Amino acid sequence: MTRLLRGEEQQYAGCLDEDIPLLYTGYQSAGRGQTGNGWEAERDKNLLLTYLLRLPEIAPTEQFRLNILASIVTHRTIAACLPGQQRERLTIKWPNDIYYDDRKIAGILVENSLSGSHVQHSIAGVGINLNQEQWVGNAPNPVSLKMVTGALTDIHQVRQTFMQTLHFTLKWNADDCKDYYMHHLYRREGYYPYVEREVSSAPTMIATEAEKGQFMARIVDILPTGEIVLCDSQGNRRTYHFKQIRFVI
Repeated sequence: MTRLLRGEEQQYAGCLDEDIPLLYTGYQSAGRGQTGNGWEAERDKNLLLTYLLRLPEIAPTEQFRLNILASIVTHRTIAACLPGQQRERLTIKWPNDIYYDDRKIAGILVENSLSGSHVQHSIAGVGINLNQEQWVGNAPNPVSLKMVTGALTDIHQVRQTFMQTLHFTLKWNADDCKDYYMHHLYRREGYYPYVEREVSSAPTMIATEAEKGQFMARIVDILPTGEIVLCDSQGNRRTYHFKQIRFVI
């Protein structure tokens, strides 16, 4: 599990739940996100954890269900820290970032281990920006709970909320999870600009309005395999893997 909590000064604190192994840390010097992206976290200011799941058999073609589950748990955990009127501004940005308005408040990295015709287990790394207010790296649009609410957040309490939420959400069926994910999806309604990108191992960043080749589209669906289905302003359906498309923000 340690491979998703990387760094020379991780200072691990292990917490073995009776059902779900969990590791958390106050600091990591080499945080890792999707497709080569980094994750910057100031010491003892954020929630950084990794957990392992062994679920009933899930086919490789349906493994995005695990990303949906991880997204829901993180979204609901953060929502529990927000006043009611602010919760509507919290969304899940496909594939599994958590956004407050147009800014990233949490990131998730899910790695699945396959065995034959099913997923043997999944490891999910989660970073939630809680009390950090400055970033020295090149993160394009970070935000934290402190910046949103103006108040410090108890990291231990959020960790407890996370575990309680995880246990509760594991009882949901696949349809309920998909419904929640779609209902809270970032830019779920209406047409927004997107930019295609070539598939590569380079970090996936958001695009700007200056990018060429933009097209307007709305979200139609998210497939079990994880691809996003868009309908452009000309009525054409387009399907993309998360390495193939960027949001213009």
